[in-house]
Amino acid sequence: MRVKSAILSVLGLASPATCVILYYHGVPAKDRLKFAQQMDEMVRSSTPIACDNRGSLAPGKHYSAVTFDDGILSAVENAVPELVARKIPATIFVVANLVGARPDWATFGPQHDALDRVVSIDQLSKLPSDLITIGSHTLSHPWLPSLSESEARAELFGSRDKLAHLLQRNITLFSFPYGAMNERLLQLCRDAGYERVFTIIPRLALLDAQEFMTGRIAVNPTDWPIEFKLKLLGGYQWLPAVFKLKAKLLPRSPSPSYNALGV
Repeated sequence: MRVKSAILSVLGLASPATCVILYYHGVPAKDRLKFAQQMDEMVRSSTPIACDNRGSLAPGKHYSAVTFDDGILSAVENAVPELVARKIPATIFVVANLVGARPDWATFGPQHDALDRVVSIDQLSKLPSDLITIGSHTLSHPWLPSLSESEARAELFGSRDKLAHLLQRNITLFSFPYGAMNERLLQLCRDAGYERVFTIIPRLALLDAQEFMTGRIAVNPTDWPIEFKLKLLGGYQWLPAVFKLKAKLLPRSPSPSYNALGV
């Protein structure tokens, strides 16, 4: 993107704004320093913004945003203090029926501590509202496309209503569990009153201030520095090769997010 911007500048043309939204799950205590280093890189290489931003992005600038799926306690304990220290806004998507409980969905992923929990309502209420936004992640974290119309409606409407009641704030953002979505579910999200929904499609985000469906890129605190920077800068065309190389050099179980993208 920087090469493209330089070429456009030489030609006297303004390069368009770009934005990447990152998404994490848990941030274990042992990986807090690595997460902090990633946030330092984020501040150096981009302008952090909130993912519910409705303003126009300035031409020629690269923006980024941070989100966390599932509402895992380790993210609140280890990531939020690092975000606050750098004044980086973020959104935490919470499974409404599991607040304060042990996650019980089938695909939990290797990035989580086996003893981790979903954050409690009291802990959510104490987060700095000027930096941390709370979004919905359904009532129970199901595979939404497999549900009937009434079941999907209950998950989408019910989670928004429950979080709004418990936190006494409007809930306008939604993230699809496992990134699983279709046109029917998008319409239900609109009907439920969400103003923006988030997928795990790795594409540039917020290029339209009124964008409803927004893409994100999966990241982990354990990503290699060059891997993280490529993700942050939007170098998606390199990601499949990077994942394959990393798997060969450091074999490990792939995360559900990568599997969902087929890489």
